[in-house]
Amino acid sequence: MPREYIGQNPTAYQRRPHLTKDEGWIREFFKTAQVGHVATAVDGQPFILPTSFWYDEANHQIAFHSNIAGRIRSNIEHNPKVAFEASEMGKLLPSNVALEFSLQYRSAVAFGIARIVEESGEAQRLLYGLIGKYFPELKPGEEYREITDKELRATSVYAIKIEEWSGKENWDEAAEQSDEWKPLDEKWFEHYRKNS
Repeated sequence: MPREYIGQNPTAYQRRPHLTKDEGWIREFFKTAQVGHVATAVDGQPFILPTSFWYDEANHQIAFHSNIAGRIRSNIEHNPKVAFEASEMGKLLPSNVALEFSLQYRSAVAFGIARIVEESGEAQRLLYGLIGKYFPELKPGEEYREITDKELRATSVYAIKIEEWSGKENWDEAAEQSDEWKPLDEKWFEHYRKNS
């Protein structure tokens, strides 16, 4: 019988609990993951936006930015409840059984309330944190010009206050195989190891 998800918190009932990771793992994953996706919904219509991001650990929030005007800003102004996801893919894992084909992956999902950061000092701090994640060797005022007020006026900076999160990792070296079917030729394992 299917579980009842209505009325449960968004991280309830993990389908494969043995793959679930703890808060320390999620924290470290969000520090290094390269691309995130912000999900919003307005009038029953879901939207998703790929973005660079920075996990502001001191304030337990995710920062990102967009243009001063656009869909993401409008959506958050109308409904600040969001979901955020980041993931990483590893090797493809072939099998001799259709339902056992798999791949290595790591992922984390956060749920929370997004806000537009209005105070210029906080917006600058978040933007410098974002730049520092991707370009840690480059320093403002040295290798690049510091953020100007004009640039801030042309940018929307967001902070997602994380209320719940979950992480999952499946990094098995091989998919399940069945002894009820002929073994998969070794060449396929080698092929997908090389091309993943």
